[in-house]
Amino acid sequence: MLIAAAVIGSLSMTLGACSNFSSVTDNTPAAVSAAPITSGTTDQDRITNAVKSVEPSVVALQVTVNGTVVVPVDPLAQALTGAPPYARKKVVERASGSGFIYSRDGLIVTNAHVVPHGTTKITVIMANNDRVNGRLYSSNPGIDLALVKVDNYAKLPPPVAFADSTKLKAGQWAIAIGEPLALQQSVTVGVVSGFNRNEPIQGDDQQVHLFRGLLQTSAPINPGNSGGPLIDYEGRVVGVNQSTADPSSAQGIGFAIPSNTVLQTAQALAKSPGKTINTGATGTGKGFLGVSVVAIDQNVRAQLGGYTDPGGVAIAAVPDGTPAAAAGLEPGDVIEAVNGKPVSSPEQFVSTISAMKPAAKVTLRVWQRGIKRNVQVTLAEQPAELYLQQQQQQP
Repeated sequence: MLIAAAVIGSLSMTLGACSNFSSVTDNTPAAVSAAPITSGTTDQDRITNAVKSVEPSVVALQVTVNGTVVVPVDPLAQALTGAPPYARKKVVERASGSGFIYSRDGLIVTNAHVVPHGTTKITVIMANNDRVNGRLYSSNPGIDLALVKVDNYAKLPPPVAFADSTKLKAGQWAIAIGEPLALQQSVTVGVVSGFNRNEPIQGDDQQVHLFRGLLQTSAPINPGNSGGPLIDYEGRVVGVNQSTADPSSAQGIGFAIPSNTVLQTAQALAKSPGKTINTGATGTGKGFLGVSVVAIDQNVRAQLGGYTDPGGVAIAAVPDGTPAAAAGLEPGDVIEAVNGKPVSSPEQFVSTISAMKPAAKVTLRVWQRGIKRNVQVTLAEQPAELYLQQQQQQP
């Protein structure tokens, strides 16, 4: 169940590495506000005061996950028994991550990958070292956020306060608190380095998910920091620590989910007990038809055999299981227009489809073996891998 790193292009992202895994066979958050700068104190005073105010509300999470792995079968045993070359083996994994108190009724924010599908036990370790049983309350793997619930704990610390992440500035102090490498209540300091980062990460479902709109920070994020708060020096949460770039090729590049996204998602999760929402999302949010198209030059026109109209793009491939395949589109067809708007180049066609939302209904004017017809298609969501390929192809 460990979420592996995905190496795509020149940047290798590590999500699960921010959760420390080892295999062993009233719902009202604090108000959102801007982050005023306190005068008359040094930066060191501000940072230490911020940490002191937030640390009691930061928790460590110890998680037990039941799952299966595929392992190769001994070749000799396979030859003697005729068994398949691989077998499924049940495993139990233990993970550690971080979280923080969200509401006075015992809801705790963390990353969804800290408490993945198959989680059977959650132990919440409070700042005072009390160990309390927790349970997965609700989860949104598409955003990588989840709520854990503790019940009837009389010494529950206060909920954290949130800053408005849209008011953050590059170079502003950022402080990460959590349990890196099982070192409880650790603090690292850096700055907010960037905004609106789109980072691809392979999940425990073996699909690459594109997490959009992340904050970039230089505050070191290590295994076990996942789910912990990234705060400003007023002690308000500006993000939830999520992932880090591959430390073998990059230093000081960590990513966090912005506080406004956290608040919006947590409010929805608090109203959805026992549910996993948005589980299949890749995060691209872009329309996907599922065709490869090429420009129509003289050579392509000759191969089409009879297409004489100006413009259009020729379909080169239609993978199985795509909306295009379901609509009956085939290689050799020509798409002349999308929703009545003529298309004249592959770039124009791709940008038109990508600008639409998943589940949008589209009318294509198609030339197919000499016959023109309108084809109705319902778009899917663009896979993250395709989005990344397109980004890498741009100059």
